[in-house]
Amino acid sequence: MEQSHESVLLNECLESLDIQPNDIVVDATIGGAGHFRALLERLGSEGMLIGIDADEDAIERAAKVEHASGVQVHLVHDNFRNLDAILEHESIEHIDKALFDLGWSSFHLTSGRGFSFRADEPLYMTYGSPEEGKTAADLINSATEEELSDIIFTYGEERFARGIAKSIVTTRRQSPILTTTELAEAVTNGVPGWYQHRRLHPATKTFQALRIAVNDELGALRAGLASALSRLAPGGRVAVITFHSIEDRIVKGMFRDAVYQGSGRLVNKKPLVPGDAESMRNPRSRSAKLRVFERCTNLESCAPVFDHAALSVA
Repeated sequence: MEQSHESVLLNECLESLDIQPNDIVVDATIGGAGHFRALLERLGSEGMLIGIDADEDAIERAAKVEHASGVQVHLVHDNFRNLDAILEHESIEHIDKALFDLGWSSFHLTSGRGFSFRADEPLYMTYGSPEEGKTAADLINSATEEELSDIIFTYGEERFARGIAKSIVTTRRQSPILTTTELAEAVTNGVPGWYQHRRLHPATKTFQALRIAVNDELGALRAGLASALSRLAPGGRVAVITFHSIEDRIVKGMFRDAVYQGSGRLVNKKPLVPGDAESMRNPRSRSAKLRVFERCTNLESCAPVFDHAALSVA
């Protein structure tokens, strides 16, 4: 059975980015290639689409997307944190539009890399090949109890981070934790009984935290978004879809700083979120937020903004 994937806030992204036929567009996170396909359909023969993903499978999905003759397409197997180097390699000085979809696609759940505790898989949690860098198994079997607690609390916002970290360390003393099932069991043993019987699985936040840490997702976000903002042509726009509060705070702060500096404006004062119909159809979209920044077109519109009330958006 073919894996299905539904792109989150697709129409809102397209409307907010306002793609023009001759734009140079960056899809920084190909994922399931849904946004990629839609962006490509709006480009003309003078347009260009640069698709980036650390997952080689995502590159292959994008390569299968049919596109109109004449549209330039560059597919890059890399992390978007290296956007500057990618654009340099393609001899591109400025971009008109960029999209960062920070969610992970349904394909990751069936990739066999240990993203989900619902299947017994090797504990990798890497977007690229496990051989390319540190895996989740490497991290949880080598970090100190305090380091694990900090990671789980900071990146997962998990209230029982200390108990979970202690349980992980106790478990690995018997034998290394190498699979998702072993990790989920260690996490469950580190939380109170009542916490084990809620709708949300007790390992959910810990798995999120480890995934973020292993892939340095927040560092990559800061680097990639900074590059996109610095490369944005006058009138150009950057859109970012976040799925949890840590990411959203980073994006909100970087966009706010750019506005303070007089570089541009927020396209929407408040982030766009999925409507009821999309939330019902695709429950994974419920936590999504879309923020969009536009580069100013002239010096007058670039005047620094000091209206703190206007910038204190949700």
